[in-house]
Amino acid sequence: MRYSKMLIPTLKEDPAEAEVISHKLMLRAGMIRKLATGIYSYLPLARRIFNKVEQIIREEMNRAGGQEVTLPSVQPSDVWEESGRWNLYGKELLRFKDRNSRDFCLGPTHEEVITDLIRREIRSYRQLPLNLYQIQTKFRDEIRPRFGLMRGREFTMKDAYSFDADESGAEESYNRMFEAYTRIFERCGLEFRAVEADTGTIGGSFSHEFMALADSGEDAIVSCDSCSYAANVEKAEIKGTDFVSGDRPGPRKGMNKVSTPGMKTVEEVTGFLKVTSRDLVKTLIYETDKGAVAILVRGDHEVNEAKLRSVLGCNELSLAGDETISEVTHAPRGFAGPVGLGISITADNAVRQMSGFVTGGNEGDVHFTNVNLDDFKVNAFADIRMVTKDDPCPRCNGKLRLSRGIEVGHVFKLGTKYSEALGATFLDANGKEQLIVMGCYGIGVGRTVAAAIEQNHDKDGIIFPVPIAPFQVLILPINIDKNEVRDTSEFLYRSLNEEGYDVLLDDRDESPGIRFKDADLIGIPIRLTVSKRTLKEDMVELKSRRTGEVVLINKDSVLDEIRKRLSG
Repeated sequence: MRYSKMLIPTLKEDPAEAEVISHKLMLRAGMIRKLATGIYSYLPLARRIFNKVEQIIREEMNRAGGQEVTLPSVQPSDVWEESGRWNLYGKELLRFKDRNSRDFCLGPTHEEVITDLIRREIRSYRQLPLNLYQIQTKFRDEIRPRFGLMRGREFTMKDAYSFDADESGAEESYNRMFEAYTRIFERCGLEFRAVEADTGTIGGSFSHEFMALADSGEDAIVSCDSCSYAANVEKAEIKGTDFVSGDRPGPRKGMNKVSTPGMKTVEEVTGFLKVTSRDLVKTLIYETDKGAVAILVRGDHEVNEAKLRSVLGCNELSLAGDETISEVTHAPRGFAGPVGLGISITADNAVRQMSGFVTGGNEGDVHFTNVNLDDFKVNAFADIRMVTKDDPCPRCNGKLRLSRGIEVGHVFKLGTKYSEALGATFLDANGKEQLIVMGCYGIGVGRTVAAAIEQNHDKDGIIFPVPIAPFQVLILPINIDKNEVRDTSEFLYRSLNEEGYDVLLDDRDESPGIRFKDADLIGIPIRLTVSKRTLKEDMVELKSRRTGEVVLINKDSVLDEIRKRLSG
């Protein structure tokens, strides 16, 4: 391809709207342009990169037994109502009516649609297992779109769905997809970890997220330095501690009521009472679809709402407003406590180890000290808090480390959640009707590209991994009007194209400085500079974008050198 014929509108300065490196560089490199908040046009360079990522995905999905389909992006409300997600999904689901006032949505995912297809087409166990996938535009009306392609409203996604006759078959399908995802992200050149994750609104029994490691990642993950354990913080387990009643540490004293005027936060209360945050139990009032509940965690811990939602078995969960807090505790916000509270109480396991602690007094400007667990009733103890760097690994007792990641893929074992709701069944070998066991598997194509840029860049621009680079080689002639320079550049361009390499010839009428800067910005792995100076000795200059290495090679050896550097 000739640079002069391509639409590559590069920018010299970082756009004000961009917050993270990938967003800045994709805008500067002329890859994307914003149409509306969270909605982008993909320009030719981006399209080439997307095509390469999608080709890797297709190859590995086909290798794993997947079959490609295309499903409707406009979906009727009927199937979503059958699954129960029409109201559950919330405002991220963009709903609209057609001219006949029938309800539809723009698909954020396709569990309902694919299950509807399968329930109409699958009749016998002989038709299973089956794995169908697509690469398609999705839409989720994010409350806060940001970070360019990392959290957009319209995005490209590969979603796959497996259908099996039993749990063991579903397990095999899940593992096959897990291995395929590992190969996909390895081939894309990402540094990543597969971590245990919450299933969220998709549902199912368990899942893994594939996280590209990056400081700019929205998700916090934990991993062990001694074993393979890794998890999203929402899913990270807290290692249990054996507990025997009566073994609580510290002296047992009577509960005291103390005045704490205007002291509401953990920092204010502990500072006023001259105790540590580990000596205080926070009482948080939550509203759920099952009513208000009280949640207890140690003062230096935070509630993990994903765990809490699972423990409570509720669909809706949010911190209570001032009116509900006042109604439940008879006190303003900041003074709630478990003693005398008339609603269900769930406490974190760490609270079970405590004695003589501080709580709110359910009265304005009042707290209790020397509180013990026999001073109130706990309905349930559970692991409901966020992991910290001080917690040991739940698998091996090793040391946990916290890092950040970008979710680029997610695999779910759905079980029969959707097949039961939509009646997707088959006849087994005995002629008995059984529910199909499902799995679903997603990859964010744009996120994968953005993650690759977050991991591969320097002060001058992008450094693309070779497999997903828009071009593999850039030829940059200096003074192309000189016959020898022009002829050599054209010869190299033809030769490399004939060998099957993706080559960009920068034939623009721009200064060498501008073209060198653009070459570094767009991140093509190898740059060949052809100039009158080097051709005096039949040489051209080769520069590696990743290492910065610059070498002179004989113009007749270019093809062999490119083969060597790009092999594999």
